[in-house]
Amino acid sequence: MMKPEKPQLRLPELLSPAGDRERLEAAVQFGADAVYLAGTMFGMRSAPDNFDPQQLADAVDYAHARGVRVYLTCNILPRNDDMDQMEPFLRMARDAGVDAFIVTDLGVMALAQKVAPNVELHISTQTGVVNYAAARRLYELGAKRVVLAREMSLDEIATLRAKTPKELEIECFVHGAMCVSFSGRCLLSNYFTGRDGNHGDCAQPCRWKYALCEETRPGQYFPIGEADGGTYILNARDLRMADHLPELLQAGVDSLKIEGRAKSAYYTAAVTNAYRRALDDAMAGEPLTYWVLEELDKISHRQYSTGFYFGPPGQSVDRGSYVRDYEVVAVCESYRNGVAVLSQRNRFFRGDIADVLEPGRAPYLVHMDRIENGDGEPIEVANHPVMRVLLYTDTPIAPGALLRIQKKE
Repeated sequence: MMKPEKPQLRLPELLSPAGDRERLEAAVQFGADAVYLAGTMFGMRSAPDNFDPQQLADAVDYAHARGVRVYLTCNILPRNDDMDQMEPFLRMARDAGVDAFIVTDLGVMALAQKVAPNVELHISTQTGVVNYAAARRLYELGAKRVVLAREMSLDEIATLRAKTPKELEIECFVHGAMCVSFSGRCLLSNYFTGRDGNHGDCAQPCRWKYALCEETRPGQYFPIGEADGGTYILNARDLRMADHLPELLQAGVDSLKIEGRAKSAYYTAAVTNAYRRALDDAMAGEPLTYWVLEELDKISHRQYSTGFYFGPPGQSVDRGSYVRDYEVVAVCESYRNGVAVLSQRNRFFRGDIADVLEPGRAPYLVHMDRIENGDGEPIEVANHPVMRVLLYTDTPIAPGALLRIQKKE
């Protein structure tokens, strides 16, 4: 059986995270041009399930059949012991048909060129590229793309673009979690817990709550700041650039990257959907569609900022928790003759109003005034995990659509 032909790159590109098959499908269905994912080794995120060799080959086939490219992360900082396994891993990914390796280490870069010369090389943000000389040299060494450090401003990106070969693609993060350490090169997790952040196993101690303790006063904790509850001095805000895509494109950015391989499929779907519309608006020269920023408030997030793009950010936040105002309560399996068949995810009640997210359509509301269980018996509440629920509504709901409920105070 012949594999589908690799899709040609379309720029500017919307690049979404895929931590497992469910999140991969969400990214593809909701408008990603490309996805980035990891195998079971050598990626900077060990929390997601990631993809074993067969799953990776299947994922590439699925994405390519839908015109979506696949980039594999090999961006840890490998130690000597890692290198023995690197070559067979790269060969396996090459045979699976991935379009690019995302790499940090020069040794891995050279090895990839040897074993997979037809697979593109993308230089990870972990490399910390912040100037045109470094970008130029990496291009000379064979890089197709550089993923710039998050710590660059738009003016610096525009300068780098003007002083590098036009064939070199530039990728930048536009949404998601930021790291308080420069381009993720942090040793706090290793120091506190023995979990190596640079091998994808960060315990995120920057999110912990800290106070000051004096040696001769054990048990007395003093806040580092003015808040009574202490401080989260290392805790970074989340990045959101949906309302600034025209400026990013003007600066010469080729690929817009969404962070979040460890996030849920719902996060992947909602953020990809919002940025797909934002990018389409920017390319058409149209104002940002009104619901884009609203959608980004409906996912789990920390307080937003524009990162370093417009100068040094007000980065730290006053708490370590997320804003979680919405939750997914059901997924639509089918709709026919005024009846939507739902698969329950979280509890919901008759009379609730669902906010529906589906590909290629603006979010819309559906009143859940009549619901029945799978046996056709009227119910007041759907409270059993993955139970089948019949929703009677005149509003057609597409299979795969996600139904959300705003949490009650």
